[in-house]
Amino acid sequence: MAHIRVQDVETIGLSNKSVKILQGAMQEFLAHGYTGASMDRIASSAGVSKATVYSHFQGKEGLFKALIEKMTREKFVSVFGTEPLEGEPKIVLRQLAIKALEEMTSNDKYRDFKRLLIGESGRFPELAKVCINCMVKPVFETLTKYLASHPELDIPDPEATARIMIGTLVHYVMTQEMMHAKDIIPMEKERIVDALMHLIIK
Repeated sequence: MAHIRVQDVETIGLSNKSVKILQGAMQEFLAHGYTGASMDRIASSAGVSKATVYSHFQGKEGLFKALIEKMTREKFVSVFGTEPLEGEPKIVLRQLAIKALEEMTSNDKYRDFKRLLIGESGRFPELAKVCINCMVKPVFETLTKYLASHPELDIPDPEATARIMIGTLVHYVMTQEMMHAKDIIPMEKERIVDALMHLIIK
């Protein structure tokens, strides 16, 4: 799998001013939530005028959507790389699972943003749908295509299997890390990965 640095992805298609605005927006959204976030404070944090923020992102919703797109793009590329998945399933799938868990557990700001997004999804479903379209859907499609391209795995439903694999990893992070289950029902990441590989690779 080919990978490019996440810090390089951050600036793809974005001006330096836009990146600064998004950085200020991240701090503001995490501190005050979507509803409580102030465009004035975002502008001040980025060192620009509020008019500049609006000219780049048209408003709070556009800014939040751009932030979702930026973060999901970074995460997708850091796990899946920029080229189609290739290689032996027993190697590729294990690497994917390990990398996905590392990415989801090593970044507190990313986990906090996911909490915010989930918390706001009831009142602002369109914002949640941006995440589904930008991250969840491409992940499912990429992994489904890879599984389907390896008939030796004898998987009758590659799409459902892809969802089971990703769902297991996301559930692990949400319970163990975000909901503090590691203090009550701990489980090592390696056990989850090993169990998934046993289920998928016969």
